[in-house]
Amino acid sequence: MSGPLRLVPGEAVDETVQLRVLPLKRRRPTLPPQRPPVPEQLDLSADPLDELAERLRDICADAVHPYEIAAILESDGLSDEQAALLYGRPDSFTLAEELFERVERRYPGPSAEFANPWRADPWRCVVRGLVFALPGLGYLLGANLFAADRMRFGLPSGMLALSVATLVSWSWNQALAHRSYAWLGRGRRRSAAACLAIGAPLGALTAAAAGYVVGGPLGALCFAAGQSGYLAAATVLLVLGREKFLLLALAPSAVGAGVVLAVDVPQVVRTAVLLASLGLAVWLATRELLRCRRGEADPVPLRLPLSKEVPHLLFGLAVGTLTLIAGLGVTVHQAVRTGSAEGVSTSPTGPAMIALTLSLGLAEWLLFRYRAMAVAALRTSHTPVEFARRTGGVLLGCLFIYLTTVAALDAAATVLWPGAPALGVPELGALLLLGGSLWLALLLNAFGLSWSTALICLAAAGAECAGLLTGADPTVLQLIGCGAAAAVLTATAGPVLGRTTKHR
Repeated sequence: MSGPLRLVPGEAVDETVQLRVLPLKRRRPTLPPQRPPVPEQLDLSADPLDELAERLRDICADAVHPYEIAAILESDGLSDEQAALLYGRPDSFTLAEELFERVERRYPGPSAEFANPWRADPWRCVVRGLVFALPGLGYLLGANLFAADRMRFGLPSGMLALSVATLVSWSWNQALAHRSYAWLGRGRRRSAAACLAIGAPLGALTAAAAGYVVGGPLGALCFAAGQSGYLAAATVLLVLGREKFLLLALAPSAVGAGVVLAVDVPQVVRTAVLLASLGLAVWLATRELLRCRRGEADPVPLRLPLSKEVPHLLFGLAVGTLTLIAGLGVTVHQAVRTGSAEGVSTSPTGPAMIALTLSLGLAEWLLFRYRAMAVAALRTSHTPVEFARRTGGVLLGCLFIYLTTVAALDAAATVLWPGAPALGVPELGALLLLGGSLWLALLLNAFGLSWSTALICLAAAGAECAGLLTGADPTVLQLIGCGAAAAVLTATAGPVLGRTTKHR
């Protein structure tokens, strides 16, 4: 052990490569002087180890293994011969083991000065949950842009193009956000801004082009292009920590949707409100990027391989597919089963999707909470088994809180949604399995298991798509697909997150 296994970010090299030893809390023990053995003067009732145990009480009480005490003894110059001569033990290791058994353990608890690196602002998570859910109100304003008299796969003409553009945006922006956060994690805000300045417009153009290739009415294609631009701008603001600005950009759409629910509004006014939100989002994102670009230049050029973003792109595609199946699966199933272009969904997916998007803020807060409690368990657990048991309990507790909140939000949204029926037990189970799978996948992504989570979610999404196109019941498909994904993710998370090395 010539040095630590890795350098801690922010520490100087000459500080991290030094061997770290336990500080002596008391004066080092002074070895008793050697005296020639005089048999008639020996006091066999007194054990010299008692005095040594008293002198080293603080060190022995804090030790986690006898070898730690043996190292202290050897550093003071105690050899095996001296251990045999002075204390009657064959070697220093035997002496250390007896000291370890005699002195009661007194492990140091968590320091009051310990700063939790995983503290999250709950109000910020609430704001992020709102900015994830409020864009759905834009569909109320743009509903007339889709040709309801022409259907494709049971959906109004143009909705398929919007779905494809949404999948492209989600997958692209997932990879873009990860790459930008990687730059920010290295303290290179200027490089992160450059990455966003290039990647966000390119992703918006790619998504809009994908919707155009699928085809649909001009109004629907314009709506898809506008949504792609908004998602790109929202990615910029969220990565740079400007959630409040994004909430400001969504204000016109939120107010306009409330007016539309009360009175009939001409489509021209609705389009103007949508363009106002889009313009505000793009303007605020551009302003933040320019502000970051004016900052100090990065000291040393650095390159990040693009291959690391592939699993995150696939993960975004899988998550988007699973979410769209949950929202539109019944409608597509009815169209495939009847062989007719017309399909009217009677499934109460609207409140379920609102509940799922609103819960994303809580999901993010629970990710921080899990990591904070895992670090606390790492500091207080005495054995690896105890640590694994504690982190497993924390994992199940966070998952239970999240799923309970999703169910409560769905019940509240159903009450507020005009004429929406309540979810049945199978539909609610499918929603909870989807939410649990997404939360577990996000947690494993945070610990670097990006390829595993991407492939598991992609396999579930592919299986559900194949079953849906063959006419299988979408609720059953979600129960099987999301249930299998949740089971595999849980089986993966338990052993992996129970290792102490994952929480360093």
